[in-house]
Amino acid sequence: MHTRVASTRGGEILIRPLRSGDIVSLDMGVKLDGFYGDSAITVPVGTVDDEVEKLLRVTQEALEKGIAQVRVGGRISDIGHAIQQHVEAHGFSVVREFVGHGIGAALHEDPQIANYGEPGHGPRLAEGMTLAIEPMVNMGKRDVRVLADGWTAVTRDGSLSAHFEHTVAVTKNGPLVMTLRPTPVAGR
Repeated sequence: MHTRVASTRGGEILIRPLRSGDIVSLDMGVKLDGFYGDSAITVPVGTVDDEVEKLLRVTQEALEKGIAQVRVGGRISDIGHAIQQHVEAHGFSVVREFVGHGIGAALHEDPQIANYGEPGHGPRLAEGMTLAIEPMVNMGKRDVRVLADGWTAVTRDGSLSAHFEHTVAVTKNGPLVMTLRPTPVAGR
């Protein structure tokens, strides 16, 4: 049995076998009792080189740094600033065309949450807000393009990209991650 990756281009489905060294982003949404949750993870296929492992680790850490900024009275841009600072400190770039978002009765709600920017700007975080925080990080330059299918996004320079996401509620006690997953076993 072969695992395959599929995307559509112009109505045509493109399928190719996954190979050791690939990474695959899985972005999932769920609606339960009228409310949405959104989560993403990027996983290695087989063995990946050290720089790809670093990309996955730094992107996951960037998500954690963004979540750490979720506090009543904080600003939306504080989240993106923390993400950008961490990513760029490790030599990677942040995708700017796609952003995180508010989430609740609709999958995509205001406010938009950029993964970059200066701190102290944008709406203040209030108790009860629910956010989908989702850094997308490239090994190369930050530029991306969307293929003819209108859905598949790729880096312009052909470099690898990772994406992690959690749905997070703003509470008086700090962030509440609503899409926690089991911690992966090392090397998987």
